[in-house]
Amino acid sequence: MTRRIDQAASFGKVAVLMGGNSSEREISLKSGAAVLQSLLRSGVDAHMFDPSSEDLLQMRQAGFDRAFIMLHGSGGEDGVIQGALETLGLPYTGTGVMGSALGMDKLRSKQLWQGAGLPTPAYKVLTADSDFAAVAQAIGVPMIVKPATEGSSIGMSKVTTVEGLSQAWQKAAKGDATVLAERWVDDAEYTVAILQGEALPLIRVETPRAFYDYEAKYQSDETGYVCPCGLEATQESALQQLALDAFNAVGCHGWGRVDLMCDAQGKAWLIEVNTVPGMTDHSLVPMAAKAAGIEFDQLVWRILETSVVGEAQQHG
Repeated sequence: MTRRIDQAASFGKVAVLMGGNSSEREISLKSGAAVLQSLLRSGVDAHMFDPSSEDLLQMRQAGFDRAFIMLHGSGGEDGVIQGALETLGLPYTGTGVMGSALGMDKLRSKQLWQGAGLPTPAYKVLTADSDFAAVAQAIGVPMIVKPATEGSSIGMSKVTTVEGLSQAWQKAAKGDATVLAERWVDDAEYTVAILQGEALPLIRVETPRAFYDYEAKYQSDETGYVCPCGLEATQESALQQLALDAFNAVGCHGWGRVDLMCDAQGKAWLIEVNTVPGMTDHSLVPMAAKAAGIEFDQLVWRILETSVVGEAQQHG
C-alpha cells in the first residue's frame, strides 16, 4: 500500500534514473529531465543518474535512499533495473521485477490477458519460417506487426497485403527475435493512465498517420489528444475498469498506462501495458492527470510516493 508523504525530506536523497542504453534513450533523457526539474521545484533532494555511464554500485556509495525510474525500454521497463535495485536494497517507483518483465513482453501480456478472459486482438508469432499467406488468412489484413519487447512503436508496421508481411517481419526482428502479427482494430484508440490504483480520465488519440507511431508520439504536431474523450460516463467507466483489470493481471502497480482500441461495434481490445510511460511534453500520463486536476509537480510527487510501500516490503 502506497504511503502518502507530506515532507520532501522524508524521501531522502533521490536518484532519477534516465538515459540507459535502450533504443528509447532519447525519450528517457527528456522524461527524466522533466521529472528531475519537477522534484527540485518541490524541494526534493534529487539527482540525475544515468546507468549507461555510472556504476549502479555508486548509488549506495553516493548515499541515495531511493530511485525514481525514468528508463524506457530494455533495461528499464523489463525488470532488469528493478532487480538490481532490490539487490542493492533501494526502493524504487512503480512496478516490481515480475510485473515489469511481463508488461514489457507484449506476447506474455496477451497470453495472460487471454488466460484471465480479458479481450485482446487475435495474433500469430512470426518467424523466418512462417507461412505468411496462412498468417494473413488466419488474422486478416490489415494487421500490425511488432517486436514483442520494444516500446515507443519502434519496429512496428501496418501491413495491408500478404506481400508486405515479410518486410514487416524483417523490420520488427531487428528489435526482437520474437515478433507478433496482430489483428488490426480500426476505429478509436484510447489510453488509460493509472496512478496509485486509480484510473485517470481516458484520452482518445487521433493521428493522420497510418497508426500512432514514433513520429506521431514524439515529433508530430498533427497528433490529436482528446480529453474528455467523448464517451458516455458509463462507457468510460467500463474502459477504466478494463484497464485496471489488465494492469493488475500482469502484476503491475504504482503507476503506468494501458493502451486499448475500440472497434466499429464499440468492443474494446487491450493492446499493451506501459510500466514506465513517458513524461515529456508530448506524453499522455501528464495530460490525463491534468484532466483529473493533478498538475505535473503533484503527479511526479505521487509517482515518487509509489517507492514508499511500507518501506520494508519488497516490490516483488
